[in-house]
Amino acid sequence: MSSYALYYYDQCPFCQMVLREMRNTQVQVELMNTLTNPVNRQDLIQGGGRGTVPCLRITGENGDVQWMYESSDIVQYLKSL
Repeated sequence: MSSYALYYYDQCPFCQMVLREMRNTQVQVELMNTLTNPVNRQDLIQGGGRGTVPCLRITGENGDVQWMYESSDIVQYLKSL
């Protein structure tokens, strides 16, 4: 089974849009606040290549990791699960 983590911070309106949509899904998504935990921001930059939020880290069953940055893409992806 795939796992998901959302890199975000509370003041970001695009992050809030994704967080609202997450409430309407049954998908378990780990929340990774990049402002309150600098390690999360460093992980985001190191893994995804930039510090932009929101970003959904998708870890596939085989361990492959995909980083999805656009809020509308993240919302559409979550709706499709």
